[in-house]
Amino acid sequence: MEQRDSRTAPPTLGVGMVGYAFMGAAHSQGWRTAGHVFDLPLRPVMAAIAGRDAHGVRAAADRHGWAAAETDWRALIARDDVELVDICTPGDSHAEIAIAALEAGKHVLCEKPLANSVAEAEAMVAAAEAARSRGQLAMVGFNYRRVPALTFARDLIAEGRLGTLRHVRVSYLQDWLVDPDFPLTWRLQREHAGSGALGDLGAHIVDLAQYLAGEMLVGVSAQMETFVKERPRLDGASSGLTASAGTRRGPVTVDDAAVFTGRLASGALATFEATRMASGRKNALRLEINGESGSLAFDLERLNELSFHDHREPAATAGFRRILVTEAEHPYLDAWWPPGHGLGYEHTFVHQARDLVEAIASGTDPRPSFADGLQVQRVLAAVEESAQKNSVYTPVQAVAAEVR
Repeated sequence: MEQRDSRTAPPTLGVGMVGYAFMGAAHSQGWRTAGHVFDLPLRPVMAAIAGRDAHGVRAAADRHGWAAAETDWRALIARDDVELVDICTPGDSHAEIAIAALEAGKHVLCEKPLANSVAEAEAMVAAAEAARSRGQLAMVGFNYRRVPALTFARDLIAEGRLGTLRHVRVSYLQDWLVDPDFPLTWRLQREHAGSGALGDLGAHIVDLAQYLAGEMLVGVSAQMETFVKERPRLDGASSGLTASAGTRRGPVTVDDAAVFTGRLASGALATFEATRMASGRKNALRLEINGESGSLAFDLERLNELSFHDHREPAATAGFRRILVTEAEHPYLDAWWPPGHGLGYEHTFVHQARDLVEAIASGTDPRPSFADGLQVQRVLAAVEESAQKNSVYTPVQAVAAEVR
């Protein structure tokens, strides 16, 4: 990093990103915007982006504002102008890239889920711990923590506004796989994705449940199903959640849906549903948390709102009330628009970039850490084990005493 003169702009932080599809575009938005909205101690510079297709990665670099393009992620890591490596690839390459980047002296941001297996996630945590002693930091990208309404919900729960927690309910419903002729993309192949709806959507809601509650799941009981066993093989490239199909078919090797119950360390009960087969639901992440003193509810499709019920109010006037989370006093919002002017999905990646840059500048551990990602991975593994054993209650191996 360049030395900072108090009379000039802040020193720079060179960012290199691996991957340029859906998540690559979202992360690019975060890096491109964060320094223009927040007063950051380091100025992110979009130094280089890497992808296997030379034409595709060059087009992505031009579209999203990256200065250079590489066709080999190893070359990106070796660049002197890259100090932070942002990994937006399928899960089967997360461990290899992250470990190599950390060993090369780079900070790392890795998309969720952290890895495709517990063993890979454990190796990544070990690499992150070794790198931490050398000054490199690592964070996993659970962007929904950065929705202001959800960050605010975490604050209310931590303040004790709900009292002792009793129930946590979270569902994440999508419908992009309802058509049985949707092509067999990498997200439907276990060797690339690790799992299906469980890792893609379930990882988010497990992390949110633990983050909001401030405690971990200690056990689960699960069922999983693959409703469409075969799909047309991919004809050409896929983009985001769209793709074109060929005529030959191949096996789907991941789950279409996962439902499971769980128990938090305090004894609170939790229920989860993750599916990509809920017709009419595009990106419906919903949660409700009930405590002895009150409740909170959230719907991602109304992401600037939080519903809050204070159970200590008189029954005649008590009930859920709508909080519009757009005030300057709310998390992240002092840098944005006047009250009532809402934010969107892409802003979570701006907030993610801001938080990581500030952690690097101060030398503090960013959250969620690779250890937090490993904890989620162990929950997902327990879900799969339970489903394979006819829903038997399966303990989750703990990583740390609390989730932050």
